[in-house]
Amino acid sequence: MVSYTRGRKPTADLFELARNERIDANAPLAARMRPRALDDFVGQEEIVGPGRLLRRAIQADQLSSLIFYGPPGTGKTTLAQVIANTTAAHFTALNAVLAGVKNIRETVADAQERWALHDQSTILFVDEVHRFNKAQQDALLPWVENGTVTFIGATTENPYFEVNKALVSRSRLFQLKPLTETHLRQIMQAAISAPVRGYGDRNVEIEADAADHLIAIANGDARAVLNALELAVETTAADRSGNLRITLAIAEESIQRRAVLYDKEGDYHFDTISAFIKSLRGSDPDAALYWLAKMIYAGEDPRFIFRRMLILASEDVGMADPQALQVVNACADAFDRIGLPEGNFPLAQAAIYLATAEKSNSVMAFFDALQAVQDEPASDVPSHLRDANRDSEGFGHGAGYLYPHAYRDHWVAQQYLPSALQGKMFYEPTDQGYEAKIRTAVTRRREAQLAAMLEGVGAPPEILTFSPEESARERWLQRTIAQSGDAIGALRNRLLAGGPLERHSVLLDVNAGAGLLTWEALRRTPEGGVHALAFNEADHRALQEQAQNLNEVERPVVLHGSIADLARLVDAEALRFDAIVGRNALLGSVEKQAALAYLRDYLARDGWLALAETAPQYTQRIYALGDLSLLQPQLTERLIAAEEAIYTDTTDPLVNWDDDTLETALFAAFPEETRAGRVSMERIDTDMDVRITEAVIRRWFGPSLGKRKSYGERLAERMRPAEIRHIESWIREQLLNQTVVWRRRAALIQVASP
Repeated sequence: MVSYTRGRKPTADLFELARNERIDANAPLAARMRPRALDDFVGQEEIVGPGRLLRRAIQADQLSSLIFYGPPGTGKTTLAQVIANTTAAHFTALNAVLAGVKNIRETVADAQERWALHDQSTILFVDEVHRFNKAQQDALLPWVENGTVTFIGATTENPYFEVNKALVSRSRLFQLKPLTETHLRQIMQAAISAPVRGYGDRNVEIEADAADHLIAIANGDARAVLNALELAVETTAADRSGNLRITLAIAEESIQRRAVLYDKEGDYHFDTISAFIKSLRGSDPDAALYWLAKMIYAGEDPRFIFRRMLILASEDVGMADPQALQVVNACADAFDRIGLPEGNFPLAQAAIYLATAEKSNSVMAFFDALQAVQDEPASDVPSHLRDANRDSEGFGHGAGYLYPHAYRDHWVAQQYLPSALQGKMFYEPTDQGYEAKIRTAVTRRREAQLAAMLEGVGAPPEILTFSPEESARERWLQRTIAQSGDAIGALRNRLLAGGPLERHSVLLDVNAGAGLLTWEALRRTPEGGVHALAFNEADHRALQEQAQNLNEVERPVVLHGSIADLARLVDAEALRFDAIVGRNALLGSVEKQAALAYLRDYLARDGWLALAETAPQYTQRIYALGDLSLLQPQLTERLIAAEEAIYTDTTDPLVNWDDDTLETALFAAFPEETRAGRVSMERIDTDMDVRITEAVIRRWFGPSLGKRKSYGERLAERMRPAEIRHIESWIREQLLNQTVVWRRRAALIQVASP
């Protein structure tokens, strides 16, 4: 058990400290190179990038219970150590393989004493938390619930199935993904150049193809690439000049076989067999062979795979090719006779046959019969007959899968292979026998798959985070959101649907006003972050007051200024937004193209923008609401001329533009996106029912309460006071306490994500 407080040495004597220092000096390279600070952490930008919730919580030292889930070498334990280095709380670490109930009780007792004597909280990190048995997890749960300890767990297994459901429900879940080649290259270079913890004190040179080999075989695992680099360096002698050169041959000896992440009882087992079955159902033999090879490479039992293929032969091929069941069964019998490795031939033959067979799900009629039985009054419906997604409420695995039977010819172009292997062909049908019949179909489907890939139709984005339901927070947000009317609410939803908005997205709301978009965006991005840019001090103050109802790290970041002030307000974090939305964000900008260019500079590479701009030139005219025949003709002409003059003032940025000039500015501000067909503008005309009350008429004709003149004051620039009083009486007689149709136009401008 490791236990220490920020700013203090570990709780051990001087001899123990000296021993720990020697251990650190002789630790493996992967342990020595662990980042100490958040800014040194490489990868997982969706979770700890600028503006994300977890980064804000770590920096503010306001952590709730967390679970980090992901493959080895992706940074779970490193993140915990970063937290240990930054928190003012006492940090205690346990390994679930070695710790027991006794250790948990000792940790809790120390935490209680520490809180009572020193008013200091405790963070308990449990590595490999899935190794805890039920008794150990139950022993920990009460102390997490009452806040005695803040729990942080790390696991390579899906926490929905391997961790106590009560612990999961009280924790934020963050899924870490395998690191990219860019990340691994950055980590490798840091290890070579680091003078103390790495090999900066040696003249280590690594050839480009050697580095490529280490990175490729590491398969997204930082620990694997560092272990291989360490083995290569420590087993290679320097030349006479003192240079230590790592060649491809040395690299190949240091890491010879790619480690495939696969657990026969875990999440990767279920995900891989799911990908295999969906590839068979989707008639993609290349993807089917890839996933089959991955399972066999990882040591999956071929009999399990045959059982799943036998099911598919009836469920998805069925009557379209009744021979499929016989073929798969014969292949399974052949496998039992000959075993491995030759048994791979009938195994692959069965997979290719099913992937290229015609598809029909007519046997699903059996379930229609079950439905009929269910509808009988005396029947009970077993709950297990209903389809239950494994973890759709958390990571949402399987969401976005297109069911081929829902499309014509029981096939639809979609991505089955990993993105890096799209277009790769493993199976080439010949012109002999049965294969001659399917050759054309396979070729046609491959062409459609390639076209879909080029058009950007790929796998849907994966959900990487999950937060437990917080009823108080959710009720507050829902109540705040519900204050907008139906029309405004529809506009809000349309703006926020302008592109992919993930739970971990970072969004900027421009001209946030009363928070119409802010609060809904905050609800949709619980592990991301929302920045609200208020143009005036009153809105800024009101948003801050409303945000006080939320936990500090969950609040939106409320900014005060104009679009041009973004450089001053957010550049310090080098922050870029996944989405920028706004309502009337450009209305007061004299140079709308310049304002749009500012916003473009703050979009992330894959970001999107959606703005709704009211076009005052097309707004409802007040004179058109009344019966003009009741006025003298000359007064009618003067009234119309005076009101129209309001909308032709070339010095007023609110009205000196129309939707055509806005569209021109949009295309000029986003030239590359326009050429790519990602920029659009839609004109939306809406009618709203408005009740004309005494307060409305007073606002029209009374003195202005702000910088802009009131309607009556603008009329006074062209009409005499007596005429204005007459117009006010005319409007009051006809419209007071009446509901009128108010017409207006908005321009919806969008820049789609690539």
